[in-house]
Amino acid sequence: MKPVKTDSKIPVKRVYDSKIKSRSKNEEPGKYPFTRGVHPGMYRDRLWTMRQYTGFATADKTNERFKFLLERGQTGLSMAFDLPTQIGYDADDSHAEGEVGKVGVSITSLKDMMACFNGIPLDKVSTSMTINSTASTLLSLYIAVGESQGVSSNALRGTTQNDILKEYIARNTYIYPPKPSMRLIGDMIEYCSKKVPQWYPISISGYHMREAGCNAVQEVAFTIANAIEYIETCIERGLKIDEFAPRLSFFFCCTNEFLEEVAKFRVARRIYAKIIKERFHARDPKSIHLRFHVQTSGESLTAQQPDNNIVRVAIQSMAAVLGGAQSLHTNSKDEALALPTEAAVKIALRTQQIVAHESGITKTVDPLAGSYYVESLCDRIEDEVNKYLKKIDRMGGSLVGIERGFFQSEIRQNAYRLKKEIDSGERIIVGVNKFTDAKETKQELMKIDNSIETQQAKNLRELKSTRDNKKVENLLSKMKSTSEKDENLMPYIIDAVKGYATLGEISNNFREVFGIYHPKEVF
Repeated sequence: MKPVKTDSKIPVKRVYDSKIKSRSKNEEPGKYPFTRGVHPGMYRDRLWTMRQYTGFATADKTNERFKFLLERGQTGLSMAFDLPTQIGYDADDSHAEGEVGKVGVSITSLKDMMACFNGIPLDKVSTSMTINSTASTLLSLYIAVGESQGVSSNALRGTTQNDILKEYIARNTYIYPPKPSMRLIGDMIEYCSKKVPQWYPISISGYHMREAGCNAVQEVAFTIANAIEYIETCIERGLKIDEFAPRLSFFFCCTNEFLEEVAKFRVARRIYAKIIKERFHARDPKSIHLRFHVQTSGESLTAQQPDNNIVRVAIQSMAAVLGGAQSLHTNSKDEALALPTEAAVKIALRTQQIVAHESGITKTVDPLAGSYYVESLCDRIEDEVNKYLKKIDRMGGSLVGIERGFFQSEIRQNAYRLKKEIDSGERIIVGVNKFTDAKETKQELMKIDNSIETQQAKNLRELKSTRDNKKVENLLSKMKSTSEKDENLMPYIIDAVKGYATLGEISNNFREVFGIYHPKEVF
């Protein structure tokens, strides 16, 4: 018989029994090293934040969807941006052609950001923004919107993803080379620690690396390796670990191997806590907490028989909850085909609500603790993750690993293995390579009209004709000269967006000073 293994190639025994010696056997939830959860009461005290990743077309359309979800019980906003916004181009730029509003909302200026949050009080909701290269600009816009509502920056709650290292590894929406990119991230972390204390300025993300093809062990190892790189960057700037570590957050994927995913989350907390305490000598208990958002796996969804995706998402969301997530997004059934319809996103939200209020798994903390199999997986995953971390340390850290193509190569090799398993039928994907239908049911899909691009370009022309252009030039000039010095850029970016400088203008200023990144090809 062929050996049975998990998705991470961990051998699985026929049966597990009390001979297993669990490293977390005598641990308490809410106590170091937090294998069993960062809070003593977990969901008995407070449910996770339910965030549905939303953003498409124009700011007005996105505002409507935000309100639709909030009215149906969503407890936090999660904002998706179109590709031009992610890589620093205005909607009228030739580089943006054909992409405006397609995979997220188009944001070019403070006017767009204000329209997104029209009628949504920023002192009452928290907002997560999936934005990286232009994160400093989007956070500045959010701060400006808050001020327009009379909400000071110290009252704003939310997260900017702002994880450029995983962009170089897996996602590719980078603009600048690593050094200036890390400078911008350091500026944001430092600024938020003083001026936006309830904000998480970075969400260190394993999600995109997992979606690109890595396994659960690699996801945890590469994410924590990147976290170490960010922490060392902040310490080199003169920040102390307890000044910024409590506002570091994480973002993981949750896919279909149910028990391995539960174990992965438990282990990530344990490994991170040990590193922050033993390597970086943090004293504040909040510095040692690994707090994380989970999104169910988009890569696991199928265009064939999309109703099956509802079941996949339900399994994944339960694994995230049993693993102790602080925040969760559940994908919609039609996301392998298009941006989700209102009907599909409502089912996805209801999935979270049913898990929270009907499944019973929130009634006790860490209900799978003591499972012989889960505890065995935890210890084995920890060992494998630590092997990777030691290897990356010996290499010189994440930046060196990225430059050498180490992460990229590891992910591609695993992605190739998974593809071969699917093609051969060794790995069954229901509705794709087994249990297929001769005829697929037609789906109602959301379509983004190309007229949005024309409208956004018109809006930009109107903005530039009515704003104080001399003032904008002055603000951009100050920002540019500061970018050539060793001074925090955030106050200058905030001033620029308040003066109605556009996202593209700000990004182009930085392009002139920082240059653009050209990746090393890895095969």
